[in-house]
Amino acid sequence: MPEAILTSPTLTNGPTTSASQCVHIDLDGAWPREATESYVDCRDWGRRLRYSATSDGIAKFYEFIKDRMERFTLFGSGDYHHLSAIWLRKFQEPVTLVSFDNHPDWDIRPPRWCCGTWINRALELPILRKAVIWGCGNHELNWPGNLFINRKALRAQRLEVWPWTERLKHFNPRRWPGMTRENWKEKFSAFAQSIAGEKLYVTVDLDCLAPEEATTNWESGLFKIDDIRWALAELRSHAQIVGGDLCGAYSQPSFERFKQRIESTLDHPKSEPVVEADATARNARAFQRIWGVLVGS
Repeated sequence: MPEAILTSPTLTNGPTTSASQCVHIDLDGAWPREATESYVDCRDWGRRLRYSATSDGIAKFYEFIKDRMERFTLFGSGDYHHLSAIWLRKFQEPVTLVSFDNHPDWDIRPPRWCCGTWINRALELPILRKAVIWGCGNHELNWPGNLFINRKALRAQRLEVWPWTERLKHFNPRRWPGMTRENWKEKFSAFAQSIAGEKLYVTVDLDCLAPEEATTNWESGLFKIDDIRWALAELRSHAQIVGGDLCGAYSQPSFERFKQRIESTLDHPKSEPVVEADATARNARAFQRIWGVLVGS
């Protein structure tokens, strides 16, 4: 792992977050132990929780981790993104969830605890005002994937999605607001102004980035690293980021349950073999440039 990722970057702008408010929860070795000052070894849990987890498994993991959670969490592959709904349990005050992700993660089908269904678990929390997802570009917004969306949350305006219109087969502005590479900053600025004064929880999945910017276990999005840095700064200029997480780094899949392995294999894209040294270096650069802006250090 390149030296650049061994310590969190230090920035001078914005509110300061103490290192004690950040934690690296290591499930799969995707990041080095030294990525943040606080470290919790959860690799024994990794195979049980990857891609999907049983409700009993989640309950046991929460009992293990609840006293170790912090405001900002670094964790591994996007296969564990459903744990963001666990990290949110730390907060007692109402927050708005802002997610940068190539996938909406809103599927209403089983498994209940899965990286593709976790937005629904987050919306069940009484402290969550709404969830707003930026940068979706995967098949879930096209037919037949869009048959399995959380329409109840959409109708209640507790769920909002801003996809890349070029990734939609048939763009319908009445269904999705949508954005292009030319107008997304204008739309994002308007969104940031609309939530002025609110407390935010921000999650960044590296698969929202273009493939040359990060290597993940999933399909890649269209954002550049500088786009995410700009968007985080824009949020901080209008609202307060009280917590957040970063996930999505590549790691070699390993599973405990046969059903878990089969579901994951069917759901994941077919991809070329990953050169792990290249993936490590690429993700190190993404971490180095995003983490400090996210946590406000």
